Amino acid sequence: MREQVLDRLWGSAPWMKLPDKQRFRVKIFKSGNSLALRLPASLGLRAGMEVDMDVQDGQYFSFSNPDQPKRKFNVAKVCGSATDLQPLVDDDRLFEERPLACPKGDGSDDAA
Repeated sequence: MREQVLDRLWGSAPWMKLPDKQRFRVKIFKSGNSLALRLPASLGLRAGMEVDMDVQDGQYFSFSNPDQPKRKFNVAKVCGSATDLQPLVDDDRLFEERPLACPKGDGSDDAA
């Protein structure tokens, strides 16, 4: 139950979620004049799929899927949820004049 609540929270604030890290031992082998990396099938990649690779300091590699679908906001979930809202009338858009917190000067500084 608690995991479902946290998943719902992370859905609205994905930057707060800790990354889900997994470690795999992979094998690098020679394929023609290039090196190839054998990746586990459990990653969900397909043969022929292109990914972006980032290399940091020559030793940290990360891959990302450039074709990953963008997260979309589902308006149908919130439609009708705020039933007591009323449209603003023009009188509600007017504000009273109030003094400025820092009065405007004439542009000249007398402090020398």
